[in-house]
Amino acid sequence: MSDSNTTNFTNPSTFILLGIPGLEAAHVWISIPFCTMYAIAILGNFTILFIVKTEQSLHGPMYYFLCMLAVTDLVLSTSTMPKMLSIFWFNSREIDFSACLTQMYFIHCFSAMESGIFVALALDRYVAICDPLRHSTILTNSVVAKIGLAVLLRSGILTLPYPFLVRRWPYCRTNIIPHSYCDHIAVVKLACADTRISSYYGLFVVFSVIGLDVPFITVSYIQILRAIFSLPTKDARLKTFGTCGSHLCCILSFYIPEFFSSLVHRFGHKVPLPVLVLIANMYLLLPPLLHPIIYGVRTKQIWDRLLQLFTRKGT
Repeated sequence: MSDSNTTNFTNPSTFILLGIPGLEAAHVWISIPFCTMYAIAILGNFTILFIVKTEQSLHGPMYYFLCMLAVTDLVLSTSTMPKMLSIFWFNSREIDFSACLTQMYFIHCFSAMESGIFVALALDRYVAICDPLRHSTILTNSVVAKIGLAVLLRSGILTLPYPFLVRRWPYCRTNIIPHSYCDHIAVVKLACADTRISSYYGLFVVFSVIGLDVPFITVSYIQILRAIFSLPTKDARLKTFGTCGSHLCCILSFYIPEFFSSLVHRFGHKVPLPVLVLIANMYLLLPPLLHPIIYGVRTKQIWDRLLQLFTRKGT
């Protein structure tokens, strides 16, 4: 592959992922925190799924949405980390062209899906706090399933053009991707054609997802906070705010890195490439790591059930 910079081709059979350009000598050391974060994310999200499945009292809308979030986090992190670790440990940089497009689709599809699940969680908290008497009649199991299906279809359809647009571009300069996974913009930049349609569509998806979801979540939580502060006792306010606090922490841990990564990757031309790639990696690693920790610690029902499991094992 030494001549991959100069070889002319229009349909490369493989791409070359560089990992974190400029930090190749430190790849083994970088893999240690990455692998640790991935292992904690896998363990934490499977624990959430196990606890909700085995505890009958947790079979409710909020916990079903948490299970959807856990599955999304598992797919999102697993679609990137195994290949990333193989680059860091074994210098296995080649990725098949079709596999690259598949990875790209899964990353962007499940990122959009995660945003939709946060909207569903905001809706659940809004109904539970602002209209608690109708919560069980509004958010039935059937409605929860329809919301989950709508989130899945929206994400799948919105991101479906990504691989098809990328496949139609000619790649006549290089097949080297200066990244640790097949990010949409990183691949599009390799094409030797006018790729504005891909760039514009990428921005359209970002602002369609964030531009619709964030205002809805913001309005929901403004109403929720107003309802919380109107509660009669301080204990009731603290208890209700504690439940919503975990949701807000997870929402911020997802949207802030995603929004920052998207803008910096498109407009941060003066930002060093290793910093760009590290930010993009953190955007995919941090939310799956933090979500089960935040929900496990701050959601009393999950925390109590988790303590019961460890207490039984200890006994």
